Amino acid sequence: MISSLVYDAGDVNEVRVESETDLREARDAPGTTWVRVADPTDAELEQIIDVFGVHPLAVEDIQNDVRPKTEEYPAHTFVLVKTAMLRRGETTFDEEVRTRPVGLFLGPEWLVTITDEEGPVSAVSQVWQSVENRDGRTLRYGPDFAAYRVVDRVVDDYFDLLDDVEDTIEDVEEGVLDGPDDDVLESLNAVRRDLLSFRKVVWPTREAIGVLSRGDAVHVREQTERYYRDVYDHLVEVVDLTETYRDLARGARDIYLNALSQSTNEVMKRLTVVATIFIPLTFVVGVYGMNFANSPYNMPELEWAFGYPAVMVGMALVSFILLVHFQREGWM
Repeated sequence: MISSLVYDAGDVNEVRVESETDLREARDAPGTTWVRVADPTDAELEQIIDVFGVHPLAVEDIQNDVRPKTEEYPAHTFVLVKTAMLRRGETTFDEEVRTRPVGLFLGPEWLVTITDEEGPVSAVSQVWQSVENRDGRTLRYGPDFAAYRVVDRVVDDYFDLLDDVEDTIEDVEEGVLDGPDDDVLESLNAVRRDLLSFRKVVWPTREAIGVLSRGDAVHVREQTERYYRDVYDHLVEVVDLTETYRDLARGARDIYLNALSQSTNEVMKRLTVVATIFIPLTFVVGVYGMNFANSPYNMPELEWAFGYPAVMVGMALVSFILLVHFQREGWM
């Protein structure tokens, strides 16, 4: 579906696009033209390529979901960013980082945004709505400013995702301190996977916006570069937070493994105490279990009336002494 707005500092007009001729009229209309393409067909993409001179390779990049980037073409500047949010996975009930590509083509007096078929992208829809509502700055500053606002909304959503990740990490840390648990380990591994996936998005996005913020993009006006620099600063903060949370997740994992190791050591210590107590007892019953009676070399204790009680008392005394010793050593 193709929608089009033509606007300037004082007015906003929606242009109905039903053919390539309508698209050309929208492009050539006075003011700034914003063409929004959502759930495009092959025919609609061909129209965009023919009318605006959009490079086919750039369109393929959007469809193939490549990493975020900024590229310069003779007729336009191509910017590819990705939205990121936590959604329930297709094969699991856990939330995963799901991304959607947003392609922006910046021309001299026009902007083309292309998104996939999964429904409207909130960042694009919100800025589109602000133009329809005649937001003053967006109407005055041209297509590069509208593109900035879309990118800025995308980056703002990154902070929301990180807030959710932070809450999850806090819950995991509390679970780790409570003791080893398979659910805690599963949640911890899920957080680490989410942060790794998110890192693959924000690092190239920072590089892409850096191109726009330092004046390398032909179709970004000098007065708009400062706004892209603000987005770049936000992305630097996002990258720093991502690395911080990865360190926290790694630290929580180390704490979990240490707690698991400590728990295992406690179990082994108790088993060792039990085994140590039974070693002398096993020796005693082993010696007297030989029962060398009716022999000149027999055990005289076997004929003693109090032999059995004495052995039992001796074994109990040995066990008591060992228990006291282990308790003083802090093993129990």
